Amino acid sequence: MDITIASTFLPHSDPEASLAFYRDVLGFEVRNDVGSGTMRWITVGPVGQPGTSIVLRPPAADPGITEDERRTIAEMMAKGTYAMIVFSVKDLDSTFNQLQAGGAEVVQEPTEQPYGVRDCAFRDPAGNLIRINEFR
Repeated sequence: MDITIASTFLPHSDPEASLAFYRDVLGFEVRNDVGSGTMRWITVGPVGQPGTSIVLRPPAADPGITEDERRTIAEMMAKGTYAMIVFSVKDLDSTFNQLQAGGAEVVQEPTEQPYGVRDCAFRDPAGNLIRINEFR
């Protein structure tokens, strides 16, 4: 079986702030932008990797979600516990410095983890946790 991850979905609370972060700070290209206002689905991805995409979406656009669930999602996003993504880079220190200089919220500076990974962590404008591992 040959399986590849084509896309993943992360919620946004402010589409313009999320777009600026993923495009201007992380350097991703914008592949699609549909909808309007806070009801926008923005597809971004790493340059040169057309088969990998992140869809930034309204967090509770599903009509089957109850108001209680919407509140829970909003609370979890505010705490930064709702969604997470992990990236890998060749030069963690350079990437960390670029993101920090771009104003990204630092959660953890580059650290050697006891489970064998060197990584750092940031939050995007919606509170999503972004962990970045260094290739070994």
